[in-house]
Amino acid sequence: MDFELTNDQQELRDAVRAVLATACPPSMVRQVYESKADDGASRAAPLWRQMVQLDWPALTIPEPFGGLGLGYVELAVVVEELGRAVAPTPFVSTATQFVPMVRQAGTSEQQDTFLRPVAEAGSTGTLALAEDDGRWEAASVATTARPVGDSWVLDGKKSFVFDGATADEVAVVARQEGTSGDEGLGVFVVAQASLTSRPADVIDPSQPLAEVLLDNVAVPADRMLVAPGDPRAVETINRAIQEATAAIAIGMTGTCRAIFEITLQYAKDREQYGRPIGSFQALKHRLVDMYLAVERATSLAYFAALTIAEDDERRGLAVAMAKAAAGDCQRLVVQDGLQLHGGVGFTWEHDLHFYLKRAKSANALFGSALMQRAAIVSRLGLVLDEPAGSEAP
Repeated sequence: MDFELTNDQQELRDAVRAVLATACPPSMVRQVYESKADDGASRAAPLWRQMVQLDWPALTIPEPFGGLGLGYVELAVVVEELGRAVAPTPFVSTATQFVPMVRQAGTSEQQDTFLRPVAEAGSTGTLALAEDDGRWEAASVATTARPVGDSWVLDGKKSFVFDGATADEVAVVARQEGTSGDEGLGVFVVAQASLTSRPADVIDPSQPLAEVLLDNVAVPADRMLVAPGDPRAVETINRAIQEATAAIAIGMTGTCRAIFEITLQYAKDREQYGRPIGSFQALKHRLVDMYLAVERATSLAYFAALTIAEDDERRGLAVAMAKAAAGDCQRLVVQDGLQLHGGVGFTWEHDLHFYLKRAKSANALFGSALMQRAAIVSRLGLVLDEPAGSEAP
């Protein structure tokens, strides 16, 4: 693996950063925060249109379907910069959740049907996976699918769906009635008009979530990406989940880096006792710890991106490690970033809270650091023997 960005990837990063500096300043994020919930998406719409014109959503869509056909590392570069700017767009839900699921599971005809509108017209999509238990695992899905003629009928409720109230298409993971675990899983693309969605109360309005209700929703056969019971279902779904999880980790590292940079600059500018507070030894140590946490999380995030790009057999373990490291990073950086800003860090007028809220909310999505550590233990085959007479909690 080559851990250095190529010249083209560096130019992509610089171009994305330059666009976001102009098109997505903190003032625009503040407008989304301060607008009504149903108006936030419209305030962010100009940024999405510009991103579509620049072909960002088309990055990993295959060329035959209108995309650029680039790899996951290029996608990671864009996602990191979006996290760094806390950009309020449907890019993450569309390009890192919906597109991978369709690309992994769909036929050529289905990819042309669902991905070409994303690449050419800015259509949006998302993935409906987690439910009330908050587990981002295919095996925990309880939403049911039953065959009725040539269609499938879906019933259930999905929670924590990115842009679930506004996405044009929703890729729903469901299971055939009477099955459990890894058995009977399937994936269906459902149009927004067929769903009942309720926006969720979130601490980060720039990354809206929704609850999606499926009440006797009929899905035609041509919208079924993977049939329940298909032997390739589990692997296909898990590979798409890995791409989505890695993207959340990468975006978190971008947000945490922004928190560090903002805090570092504040420590240089803020004076106490006639000296910048950043010159105090104790604060220097804390800033170094923040920097090291960000670098560690970023390294693991890009290692995960490389394993996905190269289809390395370690991709599942690498993604879990990246998300766990990102969770550790946000815990330290959010705490120290807030504390080192002093009283001003608590004020609504300061932009810092946009970044703090994005990092905190992202930690819980697609598996917290604790959940990812459990996944790592499972993948490594490590099982703790319970002491005699102990009971499971």
